[in-house]
Amino acid sequence: MKLANQISVKHFKLRLIIASLVLLLLGSCASVMQSATNDMAANLSSAIMNQDDPETVRDGAPAYLLLLDSFIAGSPDNPAMLAAAAELYAAYGVIFVAEPERADRLTQRALTYGQQSLCASNKSACGIYDLNFQDFEVALAKLNKKDAASLYSFGLTSIAFIKVHSDDWGAMTKLPHVEAALKRVQALDPQYQAIQVEHFLAVLNTIRPPALGGDFEAGKAHFERALSLSNGKDLSINVDYARYYARTLYDRELHDQLLKSVMSAEPNQDGYTLFNTLAQREAQELLDAADDYF
Repeated sequence: MKLANQISVKHFKLRLIIASLVLLLLGSCASVMQSATNDMAANLSSAIMNQDDPETVRDGAPAYLLLLDSFIAGSPDNPAMLAAAAELYAAYGVIFVAEPERADRLTQRALTYGQQSLCASNKSACGIYDLNFQDFEVALAKLNKKDAASLYSFGLTSIAFIKVHSDDWGAMTKLPHVEAALKRVQALDPQYQAIQVEHFLAVLNTIRPPALGGDFEAGKAHFERALSLSNGKDLSINVDYARYYARTLYDRELHDQLLKSVMSAEPNQDGYTLFNTLAQREAQELLDAADDYF
């Protein structure tokens, strides 16, 4: 069972990071330090997403993961920093790590940071991951708009953890919790990561066949909304649409149409370049295997 979901910039970026750290160490105002650190995390995320060489991201990411760990050690109750680390660990563990034990460790750390971010944002959400579904929904109802970012990170890291632990029924039982969390993000702030939320909801509704609880009508609607919102810039949506929806329903025509559109598209799009590059690789693999699958 597969679910979808980063880093680089060599010497120049390293110099910027060192300079930023010096400024942080010399700063006398805690609020300024926190703001600068949060800005750096946002810039780092942007640099990752616009990288067109996934191998550079794979090789460079560990240094930045450690850097984020160090920031968290100094500011353990910063929701934004915890969320940034959670999302980066989740993406790295799912996309670039093949060894099961290592992927387990990385996605577990991602999930832990995701939970800590949500707890730091709203104390009523502390321990939410371990709640039964009914109590989980009660906890979600207590969240506010300011909690949307941390809730999104919690949902994303939950997906990453479930993906790596897809053979663990205990992890799989959390799928309804993740869907509820993402829908709550939409309710709290419809504009926050709207494309990604629709994309994840589409996948969550189509990773299981209809006979096992998959809602393919809802999944298709989420895929179509995600495509519309992204204006075709996020090619990973098409790939997952083909992988989870078209393949499961044995719709070869839709499958090939979606993947061929990925192969003919321009991958270099601001904010999507990394995942578009990976999407084109996946699209070609799925097309090459289509005759055997169908």
